[in-house]
Amino acid sequence: MVPTLEDVVRITGLRVDGQAVTGTTYTSYQELVERLLELEVRGERSSLVGRTALQASLGVASARHRTGEGQAEYLARLTEDARAVLAEEGDPVGCRCLPLLEYLSSVGNYAWGVALLAHLFDSLGTSSRETDVAGFFSLLQVWAYYHLPSLGSGVGRRRGIVPLLQRWRFCRDERSLRRQVTLIHDALDTVPFRHVQWTPYVGEDDATQPLVERGCPYFGRDIWLHCFNTVVPLHHRLVAGTLGLHQEVVEFPTRQRSWERPGRSFRGIQQVTDWIVRVREQLDDWERRGKEVVSEAASDEDYFRAYARNLTPRDGSPRSRASSIPPSSSETTSRRWWIS
Repeated sequence: MVPTLEDVVRITGLRVDGQAVTGTTYTSYQELVERLLELEVRGERSSLVGRTALQASLGVASARHRTGEGQAEYLARLTEDARAVLAEEGDPVGCRCLPLLEYLSSVGNYAWGVALLAHLFDSLGTSSRETDVAGFFSLLQVWAYYHLPSLGSGVGRRRGIVPLLQRWRFCRDERSLRRQVTLIHDALDTVPFRHVQWTPYVGEDDATQPLVERGCPYFGRDIWLHCFNTVVPLHHRLVAGTLGLHQEVVEFPTRQRSWERPGRSFRGIQQVTDWIVRVREQLDDWERRGKEVVSEAASDEDYFRAYARNLTPRDGSPRSRASSIPPSSSETTSRRWWIS
């Protein structure tokens, strides 16, 4: 199971159709930052700008419209406050998307939800802390509430609110982060197969989410995801169960397979690279909308056998705790497979 483009558009309301978020990355964004943001960049060769409370500077408590304040005066004050806060020392903000924001009339044409998912996939393995997750964690939280409801700790608000992220109020857990992680691990290791909601959006009123309808041609497909120097494959055929299909036996990919992305993402100072040229084949795949995933399997049993065979050591000892797998129609007793 993985978050997919359908999950992104339904949960966040971000567009997943349109132009790929890509272009040229530079060794320095100094000229762009000074010209577009009127901020001073420290360091001639830098792809980062300082940040302290970036979100606060763009929608901050002090940004409320004051009584008797005119529109022009209000906007001028917001601009001044934002520049002042952004100019302070703080966490660095990457500038690779800044060239796409120069012409605001074109910003809505890009598939920002795809960039989010590519960044999430690339970031999940970057954290060095046991209790930390990189990327947009709220997407993962709500994704778990819908697909793994037994893990959910959020409180649902009234139905019909879209995007789906707005339907949930997250509950604060007072236990230590390490304890919370341990409980999540235990729950994941023992969640029964039958408790997974493979198709949780059945019955949703898609008329309230027009971006879902526009994104449908990209759902359920093997496709490359783009976010400048982050280019990753979404191999939906490896998780066909999320489409409500029986999972066929698939060859487990390795780093030597042809789908390996062309170069790993890298941060900080980098060479000037035109990713439209560098990953032309993968961009063509995006523009063709990838390849539709289909399944001719009559059941999932062969897949689970192959999965267990590939992920079980030769001595027969399990790599992790057992996870419940439903028996085939010919079996009357439950079976447990050792899976990673």
